Amino acid sequence: MNIYDFKVTARDGSEVALSDYRGKVLLIVNTATGCGFTPQYDELQALYDLHQKDGLEILDFPCNQFGEQAPGSDEEIHSFCTGRFGITFPQFAKIDVNGENAIPLYKFLTENTTFAGFSGPMAIILKPIVKKMDKDYKSNGNIKWNFTKFLIDRNGEIVARFEPTESLEKVKAKVEEAL
Repeated sequence: MNIYDFKVTARDGSEVALSDYRGKVLLIVNTATGCGFTPQYDELQALYDLHQKDGLEILDFPCNQFGEQAPGSDEEIHSFCTGRFGITFPQFAKIDVNGENAIPLYKFLTENTTFAGFSGPMAIILKPIVKKMDKDYKSNGNIKWNFTKFLIDRNGEIVARFEPTESLEKVKAKVEEAL
């Protein structure tokens, strides 16, 4: 089983087969519009602008599970992201990434990766918040916060997981390696 075995829901409610992205390098991200990490949209768009022609696709999945930081409708979220950050990469319907309502794609991603650890100054802020939500957070693959990223190679295999505190320079380097 790999990423191409899954289907996801587009903003308009239609079904999208991830096999449509076969042969591309994918960066799958759960996002939120009201999060301290929301400015990462600028860096993600810059990465997309730089490497879409090389076969990179960024797949954006808004999620309201962390601090209720993505409260709007799919269209409100999309309007905010295109208006404020100019995103042009695919943005899908809002989802759950953890728990019984997590979509199958995210169940697969979290079951096949482990928490990579927080880094940098934001780690100090996030650790107590995440620990309050999940005392065992260090030893399971659940998504810990908004802007967790998964890098998928051209064969549909998971290459890397990046927590939201990981520098986008490190993400970019791994993306370029996969390309």
